[in-house]
Amino acid sequence: MATYELIMPKMGESIMEATILNWVKNVGDTIEIDETIIEIATDKVDSEIPSPVAGTLSKILFNVNDVVPIGTVIALIDTGGPGSVVEPTITEIKTAEAPIQASQQATEIKVEPISEKTESDRFYSPLVKNIAKEEGISVSEMDKIPGSGQEGRLTKNDLLAYLKTRSQPQQESARPASIPAQPVQSQIKSAPATSMSGDVEIIEMDRMRKLIADHMVMSKHVSPHVTSFVEVDMTNIVRWREKVKKDFNSKYGQNITFTPIFIDAVVKAIRDYPMINCSVDGTTIMRKKNINIGMAAALPSGNLIVPVIKDADNMNLIGLTKTVNDLAGRAKTNQLKPEEIQGGTFTITNVGSFGNIMGTPIINQPQVAIMAIGAIKKKPAVLETADGDVIAIRHMMFLSLSYDHRVVDGMLGGSFLRRTADYLEAFDINQSI
Repeated sequence: MATYELIMPKMGESIMEATILNWVKNVGDTIEIDETIIEIATDKVDSEIPSPVAGTLSKILFNVNDVVPIGTVIALIDTGGPGSVVEPTITEIKTAEAPIQASQQATEIKVEPISEKTESDRFYSPLVKNIAKEEGISVSEMDKIPGSGQEGRLTKNDLLAYLKTRSQPQQESARPASIPAQPVQSQIKSAPATSMSGDVEIIEMDRMRKLIADHMVMSKHVSPHVTSFVEVDMTNIVRWREKVKKDFNSKYGQNITFTPIFIDAVVKAIRDYPMINCSVDGTTIMRKKNINIGMAAALPSGNLIVPVIKDADNMNLIGLTKTVNDLAGRAKTNQLKPEEIQGGTFTITNVGSFGNIMGTPIINQPQVAIMAIGAIKKKPAVLETADGDVIAIRHMMFLSLSYDHRVVDGMLGGSFLRRTADYLEAFDINQSI
């Protein structure tokens, strides 16, 4: 009987491990293709992993709450066909993965075996339990906190938001005396820790922030960054959106924002300058045929995530609007799937949402360019008319493009940026919805 090795899938760039939340199937259960077999979690998303084969679950190699490196065999499935494979053991798997963990400068996260049941039979992930332990939050207190995760599960963001409402005296008095204080750098933790030293509050990065920090430093080290700027007249787009937004919502059930309009212009410019849509592997340039646009989104925790709009060049404005709204909404509630945060070929980030007029973003590796969109501001501008130049109040905006100067020179980067602005300024104010 053939045996299929189910591995911990890759969950996105820079994510090296995931926590097992729940085995949906037990040993001996029959499994259909694409049927959910396990629920896992990272600091970015909680996900259900489907089985790629049909068969019977013959062996589970890791338990609930175990933290498992990606690429590790986590279960064996008997498929009923001819042939066989050697069954790996947990010891062999961990030994093989040890050098990888060392290269990432991460220590193994050990979780004490804890029953999934609490006093109220509510499930809490290891990450939530660690935060609660650090902050001295009891099980009964956690039971009262509303959860935004699947089936009302309490997420990290729910718990961090709750902590902001707790007063400092309550936190101090609630902290168990039996938990000894630990040095800030004594171990890598999955939850942030704070302490006071004189007039300075010391805050350890949470795991997601560490991943972001490593990714940004790597990007600046790998790619020589250059940033170019253009100013765009957005008046026609602002007036058109104001005119159609109510009818658009009534007709399609969607609020139209500026983001899908930006993406549409970027996609058109990428078609004109396809070398922007590439990555670098040593001395090899890999031009991507698919145009997958990542849109940076800020999470309630303050961290960053980049959901990806796949095949954006095959969508019209209505399709882009629906996809943007769906991904942005689920990003805020930690409901994105692993495949929805990977595979991007070009990224945009809207710094204007924070009132900033421009920015110099860091390239999202392995891409070679990222565009920042500034705030739209009313400004006096010179217009050329048949009767001569006039000064008028216009809605103006800055676009900035950071690009990898190894493969994108000033001519390509500047031309692509200008072409994006041209598409925005040529927007038809009379187009229908």
